[in-house]
Amino acid sequence: MTTIINGRKISKEILDEIKKEVALLPFQPVFCDILVGDDPVSLQYVNMKKNKAEEIGIHFHKAFFPASIDTEDLIKEIKMINKIPNMCGIIIQLPLPENLNQEEILNAVDPSLDVDCLGSFASEQFYKGDFIFGFPTALACIALLDSINLNMKNKKIVILGRGRLVGKPVAALLKFRNLTPQIISSQTENREELLKEADIIISGMGKGKYLKGNMIKKGAIIIDAGTSESNASIVGDVDLESVNTVADFISPVPGGVGPMTIAMLFSNVLKVAKSKNLIPIIK
Repeated sequence: MTTIINGRKISKEILDEIKKEVALLPFQPVFCDILVGDDPVSLQYVNMKKNKAEEIGIHFHKAFFPASIDTEDLIKEIKMINKIPNMCGIIIQLPLPENLNQEEILNAVDPSLDVDCLGSFASEQFYKGDFIFGFPTALACIALLDSINLNMKNKKIVILGRGRLVGKPVAALLKFRNLTPQIISSQTENREELLKEADIIISGMGKGKYLKGNMIKKGAIIIDAGTSESNASIVGDVDLESVNTVADFISPVPGGVGPMTIAMLFSNVLKVAKSKNLIPIIK
């Protein structure tokens, strides 16, 4: 029987620890999720992070801007937010309106506050291995694997997709541990063979229910970081019903990587707060 890796439970445990550490700081950390426009899904995500921040003692700085704002004016606003006292994390809620230059806006965030790691400098530091914090979703995938006390040495690890948020940074985190993951993209010729041989599969393609039970080996461990819509509900890359009884462990969608990403985001915010207060940081 497949064991479900409960991301909600693990996330709560991590956030409870963050709350304790935040309470010990001599100042209240500030976090900002910048929203441009009035997309209801984006607003829902921002409010979720606002509520979670306040639950753990982090002040949420509201920064909502109309979709009509231009790139230059938004960058000016971001540079002012960078200077807010006790600011410990800024993210840009994506997607942005099409009229805006996304890369310029992401790069306007002070790299020391770029807790999503999406600006050029923070991203470069991450891939060099010289970082305090990393990509939250990638960190979430690794944390879920670590939660089952798995020795990954000599395991065949496959990553489905080489995207900016999951595939590439997950591969980097594994390589930092001297592991050798294999990334499968649309150009990979022997993908079926690689999947069938994999002990661990981390998927971030965004192709609903792509991965079936007959595509994996018995006893595989699957971290599903993909999301897509199906019949007005969110599904992952993995067909849960199909892999049940074939996989040993799986992180589900929803309830797996999603809540863990929020925990890793606020773990990044705490690391920034500790660095401001010169408290030793354990990576």
